[in-house]
Formats: sequence, C-alpha cells, structure tokens
Amino acid sequence: MNRLAPSLWRCRSGSAGIELVLVMPIMLILMFGLVDLGNFFMSQHAVVKAVRDGARYASRRGFGEYSCAAASSDVVTKTRDITRTGTISGGTARLVTWTDPASITLTVRCDTSGTYSGIYNGQTSGVPVVKVSAVVPYNSLFRHFGITTATINLSAASEVPVMGV
Repeated sequence: MNRLAPSLWRCRSGSAGIELVLVMPIMLILMFGLVDLGNFFMSQHAVVKAVRDGARYASRRGFGEYSCAAASSDVVTKTRDITRTGTISGGTARLVTWTDPASITLTVRCDTSGTYSGIYNGQTSGVPVVKVSAVVPYNSLFRHFGITTATINLSAASEVPVMGV
C-alpha cells in the first residue's frame, strides 16, 4: 500500500473529470440565474408596454366619459382588458401570472395649472389626465425548483392627458 500511494498522487488521468464536477454546479447556477434575469426583464418590459397601451387607449376616449375624479365604468373595464390582454374583450393575458384585472388601476386628475387652447378649449374644470398603473406577480424560475418562495412584483405606471379623439 505504501508503494501505491505515491503513484496515485502522480496520476493525472481523472483530473479533468474532477474539475468538471467541481465547476458544474457553479456554472449551472450562473446559467439559470442569467436565464431568470432575462425572463424578469422581458416580463417587466411587457408590463411597462401594457400599461402604456392602456393609458394610450384611455386617453383617446371622449371628454364626456371623464370627470375630475373618475372615469366611466366602460372606460375602466376596457382599459383593464386592453392593458392585461391587448384586446378590448377576451383574449389571453400577456403574462401567465397576470390573472387579476383588479391589479390594474385607472385614476383621473384634472390639470388646472395653465390656460389651454386647441382641443382643450372650453374645458372649464381643467384638462383630465389619466394614469394607468399595474402590479403583477412574477414567478422566478428558481421558485419552480423550490429554491426561493419570495414573491416579486412587477409594477409600472403611465400618465397621459385625455385627447378626446
């Protein structure tokens, strides 16, 4: 046995396999982390784009559907649908976790900070400004493997003056 030990220390025939076994877990965690990070940014971008689309839709509804405190229920319902699914009614959610239309809020305020003309001429109570915001849960890839149970929320908001087109 004493003569065999020095020859095992000099033998290098399995060193590449051992290095691979030592480095592979780190490489897999790094790879899954980068994929999850990319998925997070793609999902965040989808929420930002959806909220912007919803605000753009709401801003093009008629002035009669807004007061300085709220929008009509039809505007709220259709804006939520446009924001969540990309269509006025029906459709599938842009993100799998975006199941609740109530996660989208539509608020209206009137901007009375100046004197306006053009399409806003005659607006005695100010220019209505619509703000659409959403908070959507994000499921990490690591959550599917049981590594983390933390809930991450994606949020976005967009504010546009009503154009009444």
